[in-house]
Amino acid sequence: MNKEKEQSNQKKSRKAFFRKLVFLLFIVSFFSLGVVYFLNMIPLLYFLGLVLFVIIFDLLMVYFILGKGWKKRFLGTILSILMIVLLLFVDIYSVRTMDFLKKINGGGNFNTENYSVIVLKTGSYDKVKDLKNKDLGIVNLGEDTGLIEAKKILDKKVDVSYKAEEDLTSLYNRLVKEEVAGILIEDAEKGILEEEHPDFLEKEKVLFTFSVDIPLNDTLAKNVDITNSPFNIFISGIDSYGKITSVSRSDVNMVISINPNTHKILVTSIPRDYYVKLHGINTPYKDKLTHAGTHGIDMSVKTVEDLLNIDINYYAKVNFTSLVDLVDELDGIDVELDKPFRAYYDEDGRITNYSFKKGINHLNGKQALAFARERKSLALGDKTRVLHQQMVLEGIFNKVLSKSIITKYGDVLNALEGKFVTNFGTQNISKLVKKQMKENPSWSMSKYVLSGTDAHEYTYSYKSTKAYVMMPEEESVMEAKNLIKGIFEESA
Repeated sequence: MNKEKEQSNQKKSRKAFFRKLVFLLFIVSFFSLGVVYFLNMIPLLYFLGLVLFVIIFDLLMVYFILGKGWKKRFLGTILSILMIVLLLFVDIYSVRTMDFLKKINGGGNFNTENYSVIVLKTGSYDKVKDLKNKDLGIVNLGEDTGLIEAKKILDKKVDVSYKAEEDLTSLYNRLVKEEVAGILIEDAEKGILEEEHPDFLEKEKVLFTFSVDIPLNDTLAKNVDITNSPFNIFISGIDSYGKITSVSRSDVNMVISINPNTHKILVTSIPRDYYVKLHGINTPYKDKLTHAGTHGIDMSVKTVEDLLNIDINYYAKVNFTSLVDLVDELDGIDVELDKPFRAYYDEDGRITNYSFKKGINHLNGKQALAFARERKSLALGDKTRVLHQQMVLEGIFNKVLSKSIITKYGDVLNALEGKFVTNFGTQNISKLVKKQMKENPSWSMSKYVLSGTDAHEYTYSYKSTKAYVMMPEEESVMEAKNLIKGIFEESA
């Protein structure tokens, strides 16, 4: 009697387990379909097919698990557990993708300005409080919202007076001549000073650092139907490892022109030292294009629009950390060289020497960054460097479109999170992914580099001393305009 009761209880327990398993399968399936629907990354027909497959699979599992025959129940149990695990992985990656897209599309509506209070190492000031009632030098470029906010923050720390200079040369001279106790300077400007005066690194001592977030006036986006209309994306690669919203010199300046109808992509690269008029600044001085980035991504975008007489629909901003981590997570990229050269990678003052051979080179993240940045060891300097930057971009593009990206998907998201920002919009990314999945087109990429001649001129950022610049060749600028126009006007 007890044995029969025990067998009856075991049978009830098994039935209860099977019912719970079926219930869990239905709940996970319903939730997963909802997540995929809200992610909105697959074409409607594909989604309906997925819904139909899940419904049929779940009903079949009900028949197996709740039906008769232990073999069917065993098979149904194994398949159901596998499906639940698979769907949970889909949920995890879908939620991560939604969170990632939200962050990269929502984090670019402001510029971050990073300020430092700097004194001479030979001075007697060891902390910011030591500057009480002293004079600090600043660069006054008019109604500078970031500087105004920075002064408010510093004034809460210490009572100082400010001596305004019109350019960085005068600011530097004031400091080294000890006409001011120190200077308040934004990191992008500090980078320019260090570029023009390499010995400044040995003279300076930083007492205090802080950041100011300045909202952008607009999103800069000029929206089009990216599935049917050509569009331009500006790629800005800033020369920093820190916060992606930081203003900084833009060492990589590319316009990616995409025609979704012909499946053609044109990559137009502009040398960092191109001598251009900064947008909206009324002054007789032009400046290096790289210095536009010190005023924020909006200045870079609008200055390039002026130069090429185009609309830039969207932008993407990356920094050094983005490139290193992304290439590493992609297990490296391949580039092909006509001539060998050497490059140097500087990491916190530790220099690593890399050799690149003629032919195919497989690069890891640090090698890719050194490859893309090197110019001093190249006969044509910056002209060759921008070609190398295009090669790195193409290598990444080929890896991202390969089938191997599926297994690296989560790692790639981790590599880019917090190091990449865009105003492309989640909806546009969704449309582009759907189009690629539905049509699976083969894209062709062409490249062009604007050319110029070496010169030395006064710049808006550095008015007192002539700096190296590249004077634009009008024929090259016109050729770039025509090539972009050709991408836009060509029909499928």
